[in-house]
Amino acid sequence: MSNELLNSLWIATGETLYMTSVAAVLVLLAGLPLGVLLAIADAGGLWPRPALHRAVGVLVNVGRSVPFIILMVAIVPLTRLLAGTTIGTTAAIVPLVVAAIPFMGRVVEQALREVDPGKIEAAVAMGSTHAQVILRVLIPEARASLIRGLALMIISLLGYSAMAGAVGGGGLGDLAVKYGYMRFRTDVMLGCLVVLLVLVQLVQWLGDRLAARFERTSS
Repeated sequence: MSNELLNSLWIATGETLYMTSVAAVLVLLAGLPLGVLLAIADAGGLWPRPALHRAVGVLVNVGRSVPFIILMVAIVPLTRLLAGTTIGTTAAIVPLVVAAIPFMGRVVEQALREVDPGKIEAAVAMGSTHAQVILRVLIPEARASLIRGLALMIISLLGYSAMAGAVGGGGLGDLAVKYGYMRFRTDVMLGCLVVLLVLVQLVQWLGDRLAARFERTSS
């Protein structure tokens, strides 16, 4: 492998990690409260509000139904407003976050639904407020599932970032298309693929290890 290719892969990998890590933090900050709202507002939940649950659920489903490549184009004005441009790694973070928040919301909702209802009822019976039940029972008890969901979300962001790169977002997708596909550089294409595979395996391995540790702690 030439030094030129190694240098290009190094830069593109850094751009992909930048897009994915910043987007993951923002998605977690927005997706966690969204998932909590979906879980507690459902009928039979801690704070039942069926109409609100249906309304938010519809919005989440709509967000998850839009293909990422179409979403990127549809929210170009929003991307320009927030990032000041529609090209580059920073601009690509906007559609990455918008696309992944509904996904993360559903992941958090499913993780919280797995918590033993008896523990929630016990906390309520002892006089805990809703905020205390959420922060001291629901989220701690669902930590392992939440971590696995977070790993899944990050892996999805890696895939989205590759698509974003193909339309000017930078990163490994950009390198694979511009130098691998258009210039018939099979080595560049394979190099990008190998780096993405390694990143996905690392994220999944780390997520599984952390989740297993919290499961042992809880048992």
